[in-house]
Amino acid sequence: MDWEAHAEREEERYRDGLERMPDDPDGRQKQLVRIAMAAGGAGLARLMQGRRGEAAGWFARSAERYRESFDHAPPESWGRLIGAVKSRVLARDWEGAADDARWALEQGPAEAASPIGRYGAALAALVLGDDERAGAFAGGLQGEPEEAFPGAVADAVVALAAGQAQAYAAGVARVLESFESRDAYLEDIPVADTVLVLEALAERRGLAARPVSPLLPS
Repeated sequence: MDWEAHAEREEERYRDGLERMPDDPDGRQKQLVRIAMAAGGAGLARLMQGRRGEAAGWFARSAERYRESFDHAPPESWGRLIGAVKSRVLARDWEGAADDARWALEQGPAEAASPIGRYGAALAALVLGDDERAGAFAGGLQGEPEEAFPGAVADAVVALAAGQAQAYAAGVARVLESFESRDAYLEDIPVADTVLVLEALAERRGLAARPVSPLLPS
């Protein structure tokens, strides 16, 4: 995999998008999401190269742009909350992750009808160490249809929140399998980013499963 080409493409997309930022609020929020995704893609590519310092810088940019985009976003744009928190976790910026997690919960995703919103609440609660609430939020996702929310992710989060090592390992393995079976990836970056986020949170609890895959850093 030519990770350097992936990284350079995403970094250029970020710079170009930043230079062509619209003035109107709606155009601006859309452009901020585009460049947040590009920065996240650059971070993943650099992470796969083992260039963790550079990756962390790009993940920080991604988190900032996702959070900035939320002010003028359409209602229930929960993916932006998730994007901000995930990016901080991927950067291993736990202070920034906690700040973004608190901000995310203030937006009310826990009360969302959308399972994506409730997943955002569960993820934020995990970051803050509120495993009881995280488990409750994620437990409600386990009954969702697979097309609405992936059951493997819900199971992994529930097990992580409960401190159940074997159940977590089984859940995160299923999440990884779902990535390995895909034909397309966000930003065309073939990395199992959800697994990376879950594993970072698991490490802090002494529950890391440490799966091995071409879609994860060596």
